[in-house]
Amino acid sequence: MTIAAKAPLKGLILCGGYSTRMQEDKSIIAYHGMPQWQYMIQLLSSQLEEVYISCRPDQLAGFSSYPHLISDSVATGGPSAGILSAHAFQPDTAWLVVACDLPLFSANSLQLLIAERDSGKAATSFKSPVNLLPEPLVAIWEPAGLAALQQNVQTKAQQCPRKTLLSSDIKIVENPWATEQFNANTQEEKAEAMNQPK
Repeated sequence: MTIAAKAPLKGLILCGGYSTRMQEDKSIIAYHGMPQWQYMIQLLSSQLEEVYISCRPDQLAGFSSYPHLISDSVATGGPSAGILSAHAFQPDTAWLVVACDLPLFSANSLQLLIAERDSGKAATSFKSPVNLLPEPLVAIWEPAGLAALQQNVQTKAQQCPRKTLLSSDIKIVENPWATEQFNANTQEEKAEAMNQPK
């Protein structure tokens, strides 16, 4: 029996949301003295050879200084659009997906997620400290998991990435730095993140 080769792992930073609740673009908030998308690129690039920004087509000009961009090309909404556009771009790649609105995320969580990767599962996901469910936007999606998400979206069975994880064979990781999974979606949460030591 031949053991399947592990898919190459690349980073995907999701910046394509509309930031409706924040009322400003979450990807450019400077929690670390630079736009958040630049901070996330620096962080992921310390562990991964290739890191891509996922964005809407109308956002491309705002990221023009960065060469690795994937604009939404899949006709669905929410984060599934960004994740599946990356899958369409490189179907044999595993994607370490992180949302741009994680101001406390650091090398601690990133290195743990990579170390815990199980390429034989559909995905390796952190557990959400809020609802104890798999966190699809702090996860490594293997090609098999991405194919399952694609199938669910195409058949309109499940549009939500978390629901695909819940119905798939995945590895769930307890993160001892779970506070780093805090995502800032409102001005109040932005202020809270700004006041945290980083």
